[in-house]
Amino acid sequence: MKKILYAVLFTVWCCLPSTGEVHKQTFIYAVKGADTLRLDTYMALPNTAGPKPCILFVFGGSFMRGRRDLPEYVSFYEHFARQGYAVVAIDYRLGLKDVQQKINPRHHLLKRLNAFTEYFEQAVTMAVDDLFDATRYVVAHADRWNVDADRITTCGSSAGAITVLQGEYALCNRSAQAAALPDAFRYAGVIAFAGAIFSRGAMEWQTPPAPLLLFHGDADRNVPYNKLRFMRFGLYGSRQIALRLHALQSPCWLHTVENAAHEIASTPMQQHRAEIALFLDRFARDRTRTRLYSVETAIGKPPLKKKISLSDCLKANFNP
Repeated sequence: MKKILYAVLFTVWCCLPSTGEVHKQTFIYAVKGADTLRLDTYMALPNTAGPKPCILFVFGGSFMRGRRDLPEYVSFYEHFARQGYAVVAIDYRLGLKDVQQKINPRHHLLKRLNAFTEYFEQAVTMAVDDLFDATRYVVAHADRWNVDADRITTCGSSAGAITVLQGEYALCNRSAQAAALPDAFRYAGVIAFAGAIFSRGAMEWQTPPAPLLLFHGDADRNVPYNKLRFMRFGLYGSRQIALRLHALQSPCWLHTVENAAHEIASTPMQQHRAEIALFLDRFARDRTRTRLYSVETAIGKPPLKKKISLSDCLKANFNP
């Protein structure tokens, strides 16, 4: 009975309006060609108690568009800053910004799909490179900002969710990209709003990842909830990731919204702050070994198509 009461009180506390001033600062963390990459820090004042755990956020937009300071993001940042977190929102290079001009529409469909897949892989690689550079910048400034460098949780929406999951995948498999961070560095957790992992072949983990919190709609046309395969390439969504981590007995929380589409790339930032706080407290901080599966249903909508094809995904992302 006490455990239930504590859980209820914790949920109510997380949902209470936050108070207090949040201070924002902007820094340049890298310059790459024509791209000047910035990050914003959000800290509650006074910034004296610490060191603070950190949420490092990556925005969404199909690797074509988006900004780190959209209003719905900022309210999420400020909420968790008031709860005692240092929140860092980063830029990254948009590798698919001009992709429609690069692919010849007169080429055979198979050739166009293969070209797009190559450009998509490059875009993900660039975004992960920038995520790692931003992480290194945060670690270098951890003492000055009063941040706990051992408690950095990445968080992303849509393309940003793909980026944070792909970054963790690169670290666990010690890819060449992972050399940008110290050998001993690990994220404390990863939160993905409608994300997936891109892989040439099967999705395999050499070492178990940090605890993952995965939000996804099971009728998402932009990022697959299950998986998409094209030739030797695979895009593995939240369900596939959770299944694989269950087999590895690795801590993971999959929250599925039935009959929901890509709106789950943003709605959890407003509607599921209590679950996110619980994950940060129990999974990322305490390293619980729990594997959770929670389900809700989006009501008031006609039934949506669940089995998504590559064509559906391309149309959803590039023909808005």
